[in-house]
Amino acid sequence: MLDDIKYYRSYEAGQPIVWSGDRMDFVASVVTGVASLSQAMEDGRTQMVGLLLPSDFLGRPGRDAAPYDVVAVSNLTLCCFRRKPFEKMMMGTPHIGQRLLEMTLDELDAAREWMLILGRKTAREKIASLLAILARRETSLALKKTEDGMVFELPLTREAMADYLGLTLETVSRQVSALKREGIIILEGKRRVLIPDFDRLQMETGDDADGGMMA
Repeated sequence: MLDDIKYYRSYEAGQPIVWSGDRMDFVASVVTGVASLSQAMEDGRTQMVGLLLPSDFLGRPGRDAAPYDVVAVSNLTLCCFRRKPFEKMMMGTPHIGQRLLEMTLDELDAAREWMLILGRKTAREKIASLLAILARRETSLALKKTEDGMVFELPLTREAMADYLGLTLETVSRQVSALKREGIIILEGKRRVLIPDFDRLQMETGDDADGGMMA
């Protein structure tokens, strides 16, 4: 049934997908790439409030308009579903609604985690937390592990990281360089990141091993 109403859309890095307030006639799942969720203030300032990573869902059944600006951070492919047929199918297929509820709760947990990162963590802890989040997601989806640790492609430029974390570009570059110098991460080229010991990176996030805050 989903195959009958799905189609694919591709976007280049930097290309807008939808602007806040625009009508959305589709919902979608991220297949490859990363998109940013941003909100603008009346004076023109913007804040990145979230990221859509592979397997994340874009749009909400029952909502006609987009609540955020959504822009492709990297080359992006979406698996789209026409909203009205999708909503109709949900009415007769309860397990789809259950899965969307689970995804919404996961998104709520991620938002709460990000409030902690932005509000209470140091610059170093913010960078380490973002890298840990991206590494966990990438390895859980693609199972990309090496004998020497975890490896993933960093989907964000340092400018985007600075925007997302509320830091300056210089601070991001300095903290990334410090993590590299101390061997916590290894950079291969511009975007490929190798984490030799994930537990060591986790220690730099300010969280303990079971997800609580260290005293």
